[in-house]
Amino acid sequence: MAFTLKIRENGSQQEVFDPVRQKWVVMTPEERVRQVFILYLLNVKQLPLSHLSVEHAVTVNGMTQRYDLVVFGNDLQPWMMVECKAPHVKLTQKVADQAARYNTVLRAPLICVTNGMEQRVFEIDFENKRIRELEN
Repeated sequence: MAFTLKIRENGSQQEVFDPVRQKWVVMTPEERVRQVFILYLLNVKQLPLSHLSVEHAVTVNGMTQRYDLVVFGNDLQPWMMVECKAPHVKLTQKVADQAARYNTVLRAPLICVTNGMEQRVFEIDFENKRIRELEN
């Protein structure tokens, strides 16, 4: 499934237009993954732009961190937290743990980690303190 990113040259670097932040950002491998995922959510899953949030600060254990992407449900509560990695980064337990740390604050019932080549999605049961990896 192909998506057309809006890309431009700015001096010696490439930039991509982020429809969520409504601005041009430097095109890193991780940013490409994030932007393709955003286009998938908007074009295939038909999510409203207003349900997406990119790179906002959260305080985790007294330290300020920035999540990659949060998808909000119709109730405007976090529904899925997405951690994007560059394509060469393996989706290890360490990557999943990073996403889970951010999610202790957000409390989204779903966590997705992606490197653009593969995705792993986890369902979080906060009440029973269980995490289950989803097949699809």
